Amino acid sequence: MLQSDIFAVLQWWSILFLLGIGFLPLTFFFFKNFFDKGYLFAKMIGLTITTYIIFVLGLLHVTRFTQPESFVTFFITVGIFYSIFRKKQQFLLIIKQHWKIFVVEELFFLSALFFWAYIHGFEADIHGLEKYMDFGFINSILRADYFPPKDMWFTPLFINYYYFGHLMTAVLTKLSNLPSNLTFNLMLSTIFAFCFTQSFSIAANLYSFIGDKIKLFKIKRIIAGLLSASLLTLGGNLHILYGFFKAYPNESPVPIWQLPFLPFSFPNDYWYPNATRFIHNTIHEFPIYSWTVADLHGHVLDIPVVLLTIALLLSFFITKTEKKSPVRNTKSKASKGFFENFTSTSLAGNIGILLFIGFLLSVMYMTNAWDGAIYFLLTSFVIFYLYSRKKINYKIIFSSLLVVLSTFIIFVLPYNFYFKPFVSGIGILCSPQFLIAQNKIGPFLFEAEHCQHSPWWQLLILYGFFYFFVISFLFFAKKIKKLLPVDQFIFLLIILSTLLIIIPEFIYVKDIYPAHYRANTMFKLVFQAFMMLSLVSGYTIIRIVSSIKRKLLALCFMLISLTLVSIVMLYPYYAIMSYYGNLQIYHGLDGSQYLELSRPGDKAAIEWLNKNVKGQPVILEAQGDSYTDFARISTNTGLPTVLGWTVHEWLWRGTYDIPAPRIAEVKTLYESTDLQSTEKLLKKHNVSYVFIGSMEYEKYPNLDEEKFKKLGKAVFNELNTKIYKITGQ
Repeated sequence: MLQSDIFAVLQWWSILFLLGIGFLPLTFFFFKNFFDKGYLFAKMIGLTITTYIIFVLGLLHVTRFTQPESFVTFFITVGIFYSIFRKKQQFLLIIKQHWKIFVVEELFFLSALFFWAYIHGFEADIHGLEKYMDFGFINSILRADYFPPKDMWFTPLFINYYYFGHLMTAVLTKLSNLPSNLTFNLMLSTIFAFCFTQSFSIAANLYSFIGDKIKLFKIKRIIAGLLSASLLTLGGNLHILYGFFKAYPNESPVPIWQLPFLPFSFPNDYWYPNATRFIHNTIHEFPIYSWTVADLHGHVLDIPVVLLTIALLLSFFITKTEKKSPVRNTKSKASKGFFENFTSTSLAGNIGILLFIGFLLSVMYMTNAWDGAIYFLLTSFVIFYLYSRKKINYKIIFSSLLVVLSTFIIFVLPYNFYFKPFVSGIGILCSPQFLIAQNKIGPFLFEAEHCQHSPWWQLLILYGFFYFFVISFLFFAKKIKKLLPVDQFIFLLIILSTLLIIIPEFIYVKDIYPAHYRANTMFKLVFQAFMMLSLVSGYTIIRIVSSIKRKLLALCFMLISLTLVSIVMLYPYYAIMSYYGNLQIYHGLDGSQYLELSRPGDKAAIEWLNKNVKGQPVILEAQGDSYTDFARISTNTGLPTVLGWTVHEWLWRGTYDIPAPRIAEVKTLYESTDLQSTEKLLKKHNVSYVFIGSMEYEKYPNLDEEKFKKLGKAVFNELNTKIYKITGQ
């Protein structure tokens, strides 16, 4: 099994390598000032562009979503970019000068990919939490000839969710020719590898931009990159300190100083999810928790796109701050029109990077909408700062943001044509009574009994690690005479991260969850704050240690930093060992193995359906609640069913009234003895196959199977599991 997994990882990696090589000219164009020329970002650039083009061509019904047509699309796209950028960037010369760095970084990526694939092989089941949702999206997309993909849990509508990351997974699945029950887990390992290596590149380049001003040697650059990559990809928070104290009841945390100190019993029944559910009724996850529990959600799928965007903004920022810009002298341009003024500035030289940032913001929106807004804000900070250092140049600021925003709108338009947002307003926490009486003013909601704030000691536990380094950096900045451009960029990350932590203390975006009304808002915002502050912290440690002239002070700072880093790096050990069974039995990367033991009949039927049924005809199966094993057939096949997880459809459709009637209809289809009413409902929902397995018998005790023999014929019958093909469908 391990050997077959090794070959699967190599087969998967070969497609990623091909995507990266194909888009190297564009990568070198964007990262000409990076010491590694942005090599580690080439794969993600290739994946986002290729996926988007396949997506648009599929929407327009120009090409079908097949492996041959996807490869043709890729090679044509690569040919276009090579013809445009190869000569401009002295492509072959860059390869000749930097090939050793590229080989080392490629091996670095492959090692990270193998590392997490191996860890994941100890518990690879696509089962539990929200894996069914993510797996169902991928399988539905894989069955689609054209786009948008069908909602596997609410036929005949399309997926009304942020599925572009699942589409990227499906594209890699098609190109690699591997089954989705493997690629689901390979994608998780890939994102881990992307996160570690991309954050390494960002951090190493941050330190390279400091240069000889603090006598920074290459070894320090590597250490800096590894430190930041480790904090971002593997680091936890100070909640791990609770392992030294008597355990508190889950969901009822108390200040750490109110618990008995039990240092010799560490980790004292420490339960790792509590670090992400510490503040009442909220979620505040971070990457290592996401890798561990292995849901292939939008916030995880978007991590490589986020890091690519931060890297692009860093490249843009350094380029603009290290060169003298001609835009300062605006007198001679006062009489020019808007377009002439725009194109005559140095902005025109960076128009490509602004256009691509706009494109990436659209990819973020389609993958995890919050990230699009967050990194548009960071882009705005960067642009405003660059053109406000001496005198605010409103024309250039407006022009730059217009380029980014217009590009975003254009690229997101095909997706938005079929997507209906399910957010119902922006709630204001602890609204005064006179506003509660109004209930709503414009997009703002003023709801009674919606007043939650995070206690200071909980915020300290969650973010105290980061803000030790933030405060240290502020003191450091005050002492030195002049901040370097890279220091200024770090300040922008600090400002935005702090805002993201503060915002959920004042507002929340309204969804369907009554008690956890600010959970999603906090989750999506602080996840990004964690990532940016990890980069800040890693940078700060090396920056300060390398600059302090007083050896004793430098030693003290190093010891404190080492202690703090050691504490937060304890978290991955206990999370991984807990979730992955102490790494004792390697099961392999096949995510559907669990069905062989728990529901062998379902396993055999799913394999039959995947082998014999083409396209996306509708299948009837038992309907059930979210986070259960219901909807397992549609999930594992991508065949749409009448109704899957009801609460999820409630969220995606914006109201419970849309999915609710189908609960009774599915029950009627299985239990009614009236042949005519059953046939009418089957036609209403265009059902082609009826699935009857153990869960259908459990859910519908009065199940009438005889009528399906009259309405169709049995095409599968094994292990007390049957599939009926409805006549005429």
